[in-house]
This record gives sequence, C-alpha cells and structure tokens, in this order.
Amino acid sequence: MTTQPGSGLDGRVALITGAARGMGRAHAVALADAGADIVAIDVCGELETTDYPGATVDDLARTVEAVERLGRRILARQADVRDAGAMAGVAAEAVRELGRLDIVIANAGIIRVTDTPDRAQTFREIVDVNLIGAWNTVDAAIPALIEGGRGGSIVLVSSTQGIKASGTDRPGLQAYAASKRGLVALMQGWAAQLAPQSIRVNAIHPSGVATDMIINEATMGLAAASDPWLATQQNALPIALLQPEDIASAVAWLVSDTGRFITGTSWPLDAGFTAR
Repeated sequence: MTTQPGSGLDGRVALITGAARGMGRAHAVALADAGADIVAIDVCGELETTDYPGATVDDLARTVEAVERLGRRILARQADVRDAGAMAGVAAEAVRELGRLDIVIANAGIIRVTDTPDRAQTFREIVDVNLIGAWNTVDAAIPALIEGGRGGSIVLVSSTQGIKASGTDRPGLQAYAASKRGLVALMQGWAAQLAPQSIRVNAIHPSGVATDMIINEATMGLAAASDPWLATQQNALPIALLQPEDIASAVAWLVSDTGRFITGTSWPLDAGFTAR
C-alpha cells in the first residue's frame, strides 16, 4: 500500500474497533502506513447469535504484527464494545500510553444471514453490537478528542443496508439493516455537535466486502440454495465483493487533512449497489 500525497497521519493516534481481522485490520494497516499509531480493539470471541466463527486472539496478534512491521506503535486490547466501561477504560489507556487520540473508526459489527428460532435474542444482540457498541466507542473517545484541541475525525462503519434495506423476515438481517441505519442518525447528530471543535463525523456504507462475515459456510450455503435475499445483494459494477483494502484506502483519505472539509456525510463505497 502506498500512502498518497497529502494523506499523512504522522503523529496521530487512531482507535479502531473490530480490529482483529477483515476491515478492522485493513483500517489499522492503512492508517499505520499513513503514519498513525493504532489502538486495536476486538472482543476476540464467539457470539451466540452469529452463524460464522468469531475473531480470535491470534487474529488480533496478526494485526499487531502488521502494524509493527510498518514501524508504528500499537496498543491492542481485548474488549467488548457492548461494555461502556471497558471502552472508556481503553480510551483512557490510549491517551496515557500513546499521548493523544485523533481518529476513531467504529468498525465492530456482526450479522446473521440465516434464520434462527430465537428471533428476539438475535435481533437484540446484533443491535447491541452494531449500534450501542458504536455509541459506547465514540462516547468514550469524545472527551479525549475535545481535550486534545486539535480537532479529529470519527468514522462510523455502516453498510449499504443502512441506506437501502432489502426485504426479509430474518431477524438477523432486519437487525443488521436497522442498526446500520441508526448509525446515520448518530453520525448526523455528532457531526453537528462536534463541528465547533473541528471534529468531523462521517458514515461509510460499503456493499459486500471479502471478509469472514461474508466468506463463510452460512453465506455459501445461501448461495448454493439460490437464496432470494442473497440474490438482491448485487453491485451495479461487475465486482462481486470489494476488498477490505479498498474500503481502508478510502477511509485513510477521509480521515486525513485532505478531507478536512467533509463532515456529516453518508458515503456509499459500494460499486454502485445503491444505484441499482
């Protein structure tokens, strides 16, 4: 990965949730490549309602190795975004250990694409992680961003489902779309609240990305069965799945000084999905 002119993040510190693998790891590597030190957070465990394996401690260790190979510092912590106290503790530790906080990427999220008998529990847990977890993350970081007095950038990782939900009776997919749409409201409110402190807040909306959330037995089973919901998840461009690095490169640009005038936006990174 090559850092683009004007995208330097030297001296800055970025806090990223869901950083053990997938898009979270890609964000950590892209921002480290641009010069930032990283705070990498992941629960590193299984969740009851998902239908794919969770990230592991070894996954988080690989993120640490990737960042350190780029010569940047990294503080990696195993924490659950649903735990507000834990998130506040990591944010405070980040400032103590790394000296500041400038960027927040609320990336942690889960989905369930198959049906489940425990509909209410599935819906609740996905909303807890995707929406409440994002609120916990950003709320914990805001005091450090304000106290730093240097402005900052917050990115909420939503989804195309947060713009254009697809019809389904599966609670995991309903919860995913609802929680991702809820992030837009949080983004808009925080963008207005924090603009006087030069803290920018934006949401990104990727379509399908080649991560463990998508490439797993549950989703492949739907594909083999010609599932009607999965058939709706097609991009306009002839790109089946985006790569995590595609999204991370865009975010690295957005959080840099080159994007210093951009706040309060919902940015589709979707190969034309929402144009269909």
